[in-house]
Amino acid sequence: MGAAFKETPGKYIGTEIDEKWWRRYTKEKMLARGSGTFSCDGQAILFHRKLTKHPIAIPFRYIVGFKVGKWHAGQWGGGAEVLKILWKRESQKLSSGFLVAGYEKSAGELIRELEALIPSR
Repeated sequence: MGAAFKETPGKYIGTEIDEKWWRRYTKEKMLARGSGTFSCDGQAILFHRKLTKHPIAIPFRYIVGFKVGKWHAGQWGGGAEVLKILWKRESQKLSSGFLVAGYEKSAGELIRELEALIPSR
């Protein structure tokens, strides 16, 4: 089991299918973008959007990698680095984008912290 990552303010930008900005993943309550809190609980990366009951969860076992970019799902990061979590679900290759407070200019640092929390890495 990995460790936890404290709740940090952030923004969920969306989830793409096959890293194509025009192909949005709509299952598991992942269509709506929004602000909320980014965290990690030892089994999954979580994002709890404001005004929702349950967080978006990306289990560690589905994660295949990470990337950094300036755009995601048709949205510009406003100059901030976008964390892109690459994962697979039901044979689909997905990429979920997040902006995380404190990591706007160093998403690579956030990736290193997250990789250290994932047991298989």
